[in-house]
Amino acid sequence: FCFLHGIDAVEDLVGSLASMSNKERIKAMQRMPETMRKKREIRNKVLKEITKKSRHRGAQCTQCLQGAAVSFRRFGNTLSEHFHQLRPWHKTLKIIGAEFGTSVLSYFVFLKWLLNFNIFSFLINFGFITIPQFLAAEPNNLSFTGLELLTGAGYFQQTVLYYGSYTNATISKVENGASYNMQLAYIFTVGTYFVICFLILLFSMARLFSRNFVNLQALSVNTSKLLCTWDFNITNEKAVKLQQKNLLTQIKESLTELNKEVQNFSVMERVVRIATHLIAWVASLATAVAACAGVYFLSINNLKLFMKGYSNDLQRQSAMLVLPVIVSLLNTLIPFFFSWLGHLENFQTPGQHIYVTIIRNIILKISIVGILCYYWLTIVATSESQCWETLVGQDIYRLVLVDFIFCLLGSFFGEFLRRIIGTTVCVSLGLPEFDIGRNVLDLIYAQTLTWIGILFSPLLPGIQMIAFLIVFFVKKVSLMRNCQPPCKVWRTAQMMTSFIFLLFCPSFLGVLSVTGVTVWRLKPSEECGPFRGLLSMYAAVAEWIQMLESYTAWKWVVWIYHNLISSELFFFIISTFVLVVTYLYWQIIQARRTMTKLLHNQIIN
Repeated sequence: FCFLHGIDAVEDLVGSLASMSNKERIKAMQRMPETMRKKREIRNKVLKEITKKSRHRGAQCTQCLQGAAVSFRRFGNTLSEHFHQLRPWHKTLKIIGAEFGTSVLSYFVFLKWLLNFNIFSFLINFGFITIPQFLAAEPNNLSFTGLELLTGAGYFQQTVLYYGSYTNATISKVENGASYNMQLAYIFTVGTYFVICFLILLFSMARLFSRNFVNLQALSVNTSKLLCTWDFNITNEKAVKLQQKNLLTQIKESLTELNKEVQNFSVMERVVRIATHLIAWVASLATAVAACAGVYFLSINNLKLFMKGYSNDLQRQSAMLVLPVIVSLLNTLIPFFFSWLGHLENFQTPGQHIYVTIIRNIILKISIVGILCYYWLTIVATSESQCWETLVGQDIYRLVLVDFIFCLLGSFFGEFLRRIIGTTVCVSLGLPEFDIGRNVLDLIYAQTLTWIGILFSPLLPGIQMIAFLIVFFVKKVSLMRNCQPPCKVWRTAQMMTSFIFLLFCPSFLGVLSVTGVTVWRLKPSEECGPFRGLLSMYAAVAEWIQMLESYTAWKWVVWIYHNLISSELFFFIISTFVLVVTYLYWQIIQARRTMTKLLHNQIIN
């Protein structure tokens, strides 16, 4: 009788479990005071009971639905794999990392990152500024000659490419329907974009800093690379060889970093090295000062040269290109001189050479950009031009385009001709190495110009997007055909962090300063642009807030504006909080490093 009672209890338990949902069934079985073997038996009986019940509810329909779900999942995975393969840099980055190491790979990863950045910027500006302007655009009466592609003037002057062609009216295609305030759309789109850029750069730096400076686990990472990195899903012979080469390069770089030797120099050798470094720094700074002085005097006469009357259009178009050509020449030739100085200094590691070259180039390029901004905001903005914002946009368009052309020419003369000379004329030179410092600063300079020009030419990120895409493939081909891998293998875990830090400071912070002066201090043109007739661009926001004060439903927006956005105390509190968090985070890093050293010494002893 007890045996039959036990069987009935099990059947009742199985029936009750079969009637539950999947989550409830799992929780109920977890709470049962039975062994794992007993639970498996009960689970199997429950599954059989569910199967019997499902047969009466239409097993064929269930199987069809399950088959459809599996097919849809497989289709999604296949589509994802093909989309992954269609990306132009998918296989390229793997090949570059295997052939040239992570130092050269970091440049192409940074270039890809900037390309995605400009795609995002172009989509935002095109969606919220350019498309609404198409609805209110007036016909362009100027003729297209083709020279506009190089100078950015002429036909393009009355298109959505520049600030001056945008209306200051409220766009509405339906009477008594929804309207679109172009003034607010323009300033809020640009402002929101800069806020998003600020957050992306900040979080990217924090993530990379945490990965490369905080969680340094060199020994464990090297062990995992050796034992656990291999992907056993790879079956293609070429992919296997590429993966082997990539893994070998990474292990070499890690071992080189762990086994690096500190060179001991005599007193005389140290004096000679310090003197060499000092002379190189004096020469590089003097060159940068001379270049900036030349750009300053040229920029002063540039507006007079531009406003001067010419007998034919070709002379006027040529006059527009004087400033961007000179600036691009200086930015292209002087970095070669800085690289030569770096070779004379004979640094102990390639990383020191690259970082010193980057610092010298950033001083040169940011100084030149600063002088150009001074010229635009003080000379052009106060000129008698009908639309000074469009003139600034045209200047930046020409600088971006000419810089792109000189970047391609730099690959030809700096790498292709250097390979020809090193393999035919002077064999002792050999193949050139890829100049990471010079090429990275070219990207930062180009992105800085794009950020400055967004306010004056909303579609400039689209132009820079195309330029970066072309540069990616040109540099890839030039690297594969003309350059050799670095002579000294070294690991560059912190290089991407340094690139984004330089992009953030001084590049992005400097752009914010220029944009702030333009929006808050300068008076817009009287006859063009969405802010015509206002004392400043920011006055459009102030007028909008005054209008909202009369609506009770929008009182919260007015409160946020007066108590947060317009309050210096709010930003002071935020800055103090960020500094305190940064200090605490830095102390945590130091504590972790100290603890790691103590544990490492205990393991050795």
